Amino acid sequence: MEIFNRQARHNYFIEDTYECGIVLNGCEVKSIRDGKCNLKDSYGLIRNGEVFLLNMYISPYREGNIFNESETRSRKLLLHKNEIKKIDNDITLKGLTLIPLKLYFVKDKVKVQLGICRGKKNYDKRQTIKERDLQRQVRKEAKNRY
Repeated sequence: MEIFNRQARHNYFIEDTYECGIVLNGCEVKSIRDGKCNLKDSYGLIRNGEVFLLNMYISPYREGNIFNESETRSRKLLLHKNEIKKIDNDITLKGLTLIPLKLYFVKDKVKVQLGICRGKKNYDKRQTIKERDLQRQVRKEAKNRY
């Protein structure tokens, strides 16, 4: 099961990506397995040499009752120290943003693909939509030709 942040590719240029683990409790993992998670409007933040993911929505697990946490609490991401330093330099010096791009499982562990992103302007968004439409049209013509 993979959960994508579809808005991220539309709103940002992705400069670099990192795969990292995330600290969750059992009910949150079960809810993610059911696909009840949303990465829209979430972002990463570095505090005291640790990376946190804020505003990621994980709906409460139905059978979790007292073990359910708050839906949008900040969650710690697991990265190596040198990766955190490199990300911190990119964010502070270049003015980039940490955005989660994808949430997926690797051997029963939840992983987050973090992107170091630069925001797009409106004219950039129009240009990418135009390119996508041209590619779609070329594929359609090639399909009809054969």
